[in-house]
Amino acid sequence: MTATTLASTVFVCLTAAVLLGRRIRASVPGEHLTQDSRDTIKLAMGLVVTMTALLLGLLVGSAKESYDASHRTVLQVAAKLTFLDRVLAELGPAAAPARNQLKHSVSDHIVRIWSVGPNNVDQRTSHELFAAINAIDARDDAQRALKSQATSLALDLGQLRAQLQAQATPQISIPLLAAVVVWLIVIFMAFSLLAPPNKITLAALVASTLSVSVAIFLILELDQPFDGLFKVPVAPVINALSSG
Repeated sequence: MTATTLASTVFVCLTAAVLLGRRIRASVPGEHLTQDSRDTIKLAMGLVVTMTALLLGLLVGSAKESYDASHRTVLQVAAKLTFLDRVLAELGPAAAPARNQLKHSVSDHIVRIWSVGPNNVDQRTSHELFAAINAIDARDDAQRALKSQATSLALDLGQLRAQLQAQATPQISIPLLAAVVVWLIVIFMAFSLLAPPNKITLAALVASTLSVSVAIFLILELDQPFDGLFKVPVAPVINALSSG
């Protein structure tokens, strides 16, 4: 289920809770909505609102942290790619096949994460790059040192690619998100039960449900760093590959 679909579902559920609260208010006898009853409901809802705000804060923080971690990893990949290409260039013509392998196969491996998803990317490119580096004929100590450095950078790059694939997995806890939605339904139903039954209060409550649904949408979008509206930009990787 996409972030848009899930957020829309939340909006429909919360709006339905508002309408249900108004219907319940119309059918509840007046003696059940005395001032004491209203005060008790407000106290109970205050507790639920506080818990919901805490959980929403945790979800936002978790999604933002996951997004920022993926962004940092992409920048590290771009830096490793640039440095590895420069080291291979220092090795001269013998490293030309390895440079071509880096710019084509490995670039395809990384960039395709943004288009087909991390679980559908061919893993053979990492082995092909290592094979191309190992095939370089290092003729002196300086070249052997550069070859060793290139191998180390290729290993780091492989680790970062694996890290990108792990970070592409959604981190938001679905049970936690479901608990927040249930509490929001209870809150808006109670708000609608206590609010005067007029168009102004209805519009205000519906606007509030829309705002909360947008917040849920943003959380889900940030939790998908390589897809959706706020996906991590691939430009640093592309620029690194085209700079050589």
